[in-house]
Amino acid sequence: MAKILDLQAEVRTQSGTAAVKRMRKAGNIPAALYGRKVKPSSIQVHGKTFSKLLAGSASDNILVSLKIAGEDQLALVQEVQHDYLRGGILHIDFHAVAADEEIHANVPVAMIGEAKGQKQGGMMEAIHHEIEVRCLPKDLPESIEIDVTHLEVGQGVHVSEIKFPEGVTCHLGGDVVIVMCEEPKVEVEPEPTAAAAPAAGAKPAAGAAAAPAAAAAAKPAAKK
Repeated sequence: MAKILDLQAEVRTQSGTAAVKRMRKAGNIPAALYGRKVKPSSIQVHGKTFSKLLAGSASDNILVSLKIAGEDQLALVQEVQHDYLRGGILHIDFHAVAADEEIHANVPVAMIGEAKGQKQGGMMEAIHHEIEVRCLPKDLPESIEIDVTHLEVGQGVHVSEIKFPEGVTCHLGGDVVIVMCEEPKVEVEPEPTAAAAPAAGAKPAAGAAAAPAAAAAAKPAAKK
């Protein structure tokens, strides 16, 4: 299950480009907190602390307990905006949730083991790299593990065959294929095309015989 990580946050009292620049220079990241049951607010978190938290997470679904003005607020990291030119994080969106409120999240698929079909040259293919699940925050898994060891070439795992963790449900139909052991792909190289040789006794194309003569005529006469 996803761990709930503590993260210190402060309410932002100033806004505007200049204030944001000063905030980032001081090592903090501007952020926003919103949700159905909370009033939207502007906050800031420590940059190095959040970056370390982000790097140490095995999943994109990060649950945090925001410590704001002496109170705890459970939240899901909704979006992280990166500065791809200069590096670093520009902004974070936190989605406030309640411990007893069901959440929706896309959880990555993790294939466990080596399929029988792979030993025969087959290739494992993830038809869906993520599965949308519904659960309470405390039950949110870091990944959905799928045992593929029994699969032969041409076989797959359907949603109905997946054992989801307790408290976790999926909205996809049971007949949806999540992973598949595909047949080995064989690349067929095109055969080289030989240059067509003129048939014996065939007359040259019109103008072909005249070409050498025309070339000779084009040469200037030799000076005596």
